[in-house]
Amino acid sequence: MTDATLQQFVKEALSAGASRTDVEQSLLAAGWPKHQITSALSMYSEVPFPVPVPIPKAQVSARDAFLYLVMFGMLYLSAYNLGNLLFQFINIALPDPAFPQGRIIADSRIRFSISTLVVAFPLFLLISRLITRQIKREPAQRSSTVRKWLTYLTLAIATCVIVGDLIALLNSLLSGELTLRFVFKVLTVGGIAGAIFYYYLSEVRTDDKALAQ
Repeated sequence: MTDATLQQFVKEALSAGASRTDVEQSLLAAGWPKHQITSALSMYSEVPFPVPVPIPKAQVSARDAFLYLVMFGMLYLSAYNLGNLLFQFINIALPDPAFPQGRIIADSRIRFSISTLVVAFPLFLLISRLITRQIKREPAQRSSTVRKWLTYLTLAIATCVIVGDLIALLNSLLSGELTLRFVFKVLTVGGIAGAIFYYYLSEVRTDDKALAQ
């Protein structure tokens, strides 16, 4: 959230005819954090007018909250079941001799994961498309609080999964229990979490650039 004093200063400085660059440099020299300065400046449009023109803020509606919650819920469900599906393929390709019932269990889990993916992933894509269209019509929706919180929550979860994945790999390596099955499963988890992290990090950067313009 932008400091009220900073916001008021930016408004008055722009009203007095100061350029955005001069306002930013002055605030940086005064010790204000750059991200707060950027946030304060982003509240006003660059359209030519005698006084600063405020940029509309995103209004969080129940519909938007519903769409984002369902979209990210379907993302988590799809990611988990994709990982589980690949795990079962690994178990079939590299069976554990000490667990002869593994193939029967794997077949059951494969059916369940495929069923889940057939329902959850298309729903995720559909809602993502609806949200993308909405953002194109209303660019201010990029600053939606629900969107930001769930995006950063997803980044945090993906980061924790990647770190945990690396820790498990290193621990198995140091303990001498590293097997081909385990390596493939670690790569599966890391690949899925890494892809999600990269995609939403790109989304965050895109949003930041769009809001800064």
